[in-house]
Amino acid sequence: MHPKPIHRWRLIATPLQTFEPSSPLDPLLVDPMTLSDKDPAPRNVLGEPLETCSLDPMTGWYRDGCCNTDGRDRGMHLVCAEVTDEFLLHQKRSGNDLMTPRPEFSFPGLKSGDKWCVCLSRWKEALDAGVAPPIFLKATHEEALAVVPMETLTRFALDADLTH
Repeated sequence: MHPKPIHRWRLIATPLQTFEPSSPLDPLLVDPMTLSDKDPAPRNVLGEPLETCSLDPMTGWYRDGCCNTDGRDRGMHLVCAEVTDEFLLHQKRSGNDLMTPRPEFSFPGLKSGDKWCVCLSRWKEALDAGVAPPIFLKATHEEALAVVPMETLTRFALDADLTH
């Protein structure tokens, strides 16, 4: 068991929103006092160096293939997921169309089987709806543990057999 990560962000609830385990977390707001540059040594949920999620399609807040983040990443693109048709359709119905290409954001549009750095709140929303896609622990940023317990992440991990 590795120690709990030191969270660089403080989640702020809006007046009508609480952060109960079963409530949606969108939008997650970042305390503006914690804005920082890219972490030069990001860690995954296992406490190890963060691995690449996908280079094709190119993913990540920085479009560098990794689910690294900083205080400007309001969506907290932390979870390396292998998206499924069910997840993509759920997201589209929720107003988050991940299938349509958006070149102005360097977004190619996703199809089932693509690996992508998914917003933490969107993955949690899909979890609560029963359509969470599988994930890769070694490529999921440690900050995901601020919202989703390790036991839950492990249940959805495609690389769980590779962990300690």
